[in-house]
Amino acid sequence: MKFTCDHRTCCLYFQMLFVGLLGILVAPGLPYNINVNDDNNMNGSGQQSVSINNQHNVANVDNNNGWDSWNSLWDYENSYAATRLFAKKSCIVHKMNKNVMPSLQDLGTLAKEQKGKGPEGASPKELMYSINPTRVEDLSTFGTKISGMCQGIPTYVAEEIPGPNQPFYSKKCYTANILWILRMSFCGTSEEMY
Repeated sequence: MKFTCDHRTCCLYFQMLFVGLLGILVAPGLPYNINVNDDNNMNGSGQQSVSINNQHNVANVDNNNGWDSWNSLWDYENSYAATRLFAKKSCIVHKMNKNVMPSLQDLGTLAKEQKGKGPEGASPKELMYSINPTRVEDLSTFGTKISGMCQGIPTYVAEEIPGPNQPFYSKKCYTANILWILRMSFCGTSEEMY
């Protein structure tokens, strides 16, 4: 069987094939968003969205809940994360615990799975951090992405508290629940500090 086509038809087939293959190869690197709405504002969670950019190896989580809003940037390339707490007018930077925090690929999958479940889904993993009261002077050590997010804002470094969460921190912590996947608590010696 002989395949024949005119020049125009062959060019059209080739273009469609090329665009299809290009889409398959490029799509994994393009950024995408996952929005999670809590219309009933259960547990004060407000509305959250996750933006994942595989090309830049970064995830951005926004929690819009009035004065308790926050933004978290996870820089997988440099293994640092930062959370900007709008109520506290500060930025908290910490090392990413890759044993607890999901990978960039898993974050998208988990967020999509939890989207319809909300707080009724599986219990979130938990991380607790102790905030160092000394302000960070040089943000460049955390990479350009986090430096750009925390520029001009009082910034502090937090160290993970290993093992079971310690009860004496419970009343002096700011907690960020990320899509019912991960609960991060930032604790200090006084609430005014951060």
